[in-house]
Amino acid sequence: MYKKFGLLLVVLLLASSVMTACKPAGPDCSKADVFCVGLVTDVGKVDDKSFNQSAYEGLKQAEKELGATVKYIETTDSKDYAKNIDTFATAKYDVIITVGYNLGEATVAAAKKYPSVKFLGIDQFQSEALPNAVGLIFDEDKSGFMAGALAGLMTKTGKIGGVLGTDAVAPVWKFGEGYRAGALYVKPDIEVNVIYHNDVGFDKTFIDPEWGKTTAVSMIDKGVDVVFGAGGKTGNGALGAAAEKGVMAIGVDTDQYLTVTEAQKALISSAMKLIVPGVFDLLKLAKDGKMPSGNYVGLVGLAPFHDYDATIPAEVKTKLQEIDKGLKDGTIKTNVPPAKPAS
Repeated sequence: MYKKFGLLLVVLLLASSVMTACKPAGPDCSKADVFCVGLVTDVGKVDDKSFNQSAYEGLKQAEKELGATVKYIETTDSKDYAKNIDTFATAKYDVIITVGYNLGEATVAAAKKYPSVKFLGIDQFQSEALPNAVGLIFDEDKSGFMAGALAGLMTKTGKIGGVLGTDAVAPVWKFGEGYRAGALYVKPDIEVNVIYHNDVGFDKTFIDPEWGKTTAVSMIDKGVDVVFGAGGKTGNGALGAAAEKGVMAIGVDTDQYLTVTEAQKALISSAMKLIVPGVFDLLKLAKDGKMPSGNYVGLVGLAPFHDYDATIPAEVKTKLQEIDKGLKDGTIKTNVPPAKPAS
């Protein structure tokens, strides 16, 4: 009896293993009718309430509206960029999105290694046009300029501040120096204190909210009454500090009134890069077989004023509209270089 029971158990286990092996692990991305998109974040999470999250929301829109099969990998160590990209490429994903300037080299290398895969690099300027790679880039200096102009028009102390990630990342530099230029454009005698988080490695510069908070508090204690926070969770820390100290704040990348809810009472606007529609539009083109190569310039602008809409003077709104028009038609220049000049 026991021998029969043992034999039956073996048969059942073997059958189970066969069934498990035959069960599909997921959609077959090699099939023409399956559109697979993978996203690799920079160091951080898809819920960082800023850059990675905006890219993720564009991915989710493609899932909903294009029927895309989507997955993401959150990078925890910059040494894993290539490995994480390879995970999707070897699974024959149609498009791989890589988020952030720091993944640029790994993305280009992967595009050359996997010519049948399309690559979308966010904030990655393509100096070499590859047929299967596109960089979604933005005029951060223009968005920063608008934020600086708003801060300059709204300050009562004549002192404003900016707390940002490392200026070794070109888009961060453009945001910060655009902010400075915009403030000086509307108020030449304004005091602008822009601080970049350069005293740590890349892996921490955008995920250090405590540094962002303490840096902002130090500024506020010296009279700053508008704080621009730009740099993932580091910038979010600065926004939180502004809310706690009762001064105005300006967010970055997306409309952070909707994402950094703890800072809502301080947020007068955000310097936006319209990442969500940029990602979605490029994925739609990719699905239609029309994804461009080289660089694709996305839109920028200021987020709504939300709770401050009624308190921002009409003349300030009018001035901002004039500046926005001038930046678009070229009659106003930010004069911000594309990257921090070598010292």
